[in-house]
Amino acid sequence: MSSAGAQRPGAFYWSTKEETCVNALIINCSPVKCGATAEIVRQAAGTLSPRHTVRAICIDDFDIHFCRGCRMCHQTAACVQRDDMDAIIASFEWAGIILSVSPSYWADVPGQFKAFIDRCTPWCNTHEPHAALSPGKRGYVIALRTGSSMRECRRIADTIEHFYGHLEIACCGSLGLCGVACREDAVKRREDVAAFLSAV
Repeated sequence: MSSAGAQRPGAFYWSTKEETCVNALIINCSPVKCGATAEIVRQAAGTLSPRHTVRAICIDDFDIHFCRGCRMCHQTAACVQRDDMDAIIASFEWAGIILSVSPSYWADVPGQFKAFIDRCTPWCNTHEPHAALSPGKRGYVIALRTGSSMRECRRIADTIEHFYGHLEIACCGSLGLCGVACREDAVKRREDVAAFLSAV
């Protein structure tokens, strides 16, 4: 995997691409709106906003019911439930760049974001009919964790990139940040975030 910018201790950069000015959606995958993940979202928005139109959302601001596993969407390409999913999908459709920022909850994404992923089954390309986002979207991931093992960040990125793939969002880069236990730790990673997003 190629790197973007100089690597620093506790951070690993996966490949990125240059982009033209487009709409950029940043998702705080954490239910915490004022912690370390929110700080990384803030930094990312500040880095991208001079070049792109940025919208930042927090997964906890939306009412998302659990998937019932009824598989009706495999027949209709739509979910039988009515909640805030359409609002989030509208933001996905608006965006040309999608950046998911996720903390580690037991070595994976938080449950709230996993519930959202599960509810995206109507847009999953593994069955017909299925709904579809407009083509050409590019996805990025920033994963952060308290401990020192980058393997855990890679696992989070794998989960989100797998999700991107089934929505036919191109996976264009991931950044892992270790040793981030609180907002103060996240503030210290500003250079890593800026370096990772410099070519986005």
